Amino acid sequence: MSTLDKIDRRLLAELQAEGRVTNVDLARRVGLTAPPCLRRVRSLEEDGVIRGYHADLDASKLGFAITVFAMVSLRSQAEEDLKAFEDHIAELDEVRECHMLNGEIDFILKIVSRDLQSFQEFLTSRLTPAPNVASVKTSLTIRTAKHKPGVPLET
Repeated sequence: MSTLDKIDRRLLAELQAEGRVTNVDLARRVGLTAPPCLRRVRSLEEDGVIRGYHADLDASKLGFAITVFAMVSLRSQAEEDLKAFEDHIAELDEVRECHMLNGEIDFILKIVSRDLQSFQEFLTSRLTPAPNVASVKTSLTIRTAKHKPGVPLET
């Protein structure tokens, strides 16, 4: 991947803020004409800097009233055991994020659920019995003070 210049960073900032912007409008915002703008965006996609585009959905309006963070400790941190756990988690739609950590906790998961009863069922039937799980500690989200996907970009 080549080094990002000022225009690339402006393109990324604009797309991160509004992924549905048209190429013509995007080009105008960053001071390019449409063809070179499109070439730059495609290059950023091909280089993997832009991984995709998605809609930011309101979970509660879609019936997912609770968000839980689960701290998972495994019995073994051997690579094959980590992979088995990650493969299992990849199949669980309720798990929206999975991050491996260093320290006492091996993974932190962000989980959405319709209600506490649904979460309890998920926890006892699908998460706790997952491969190599030693313990799971959960924290229910009370409210979200900040939700800002993406990364900070200096333009």
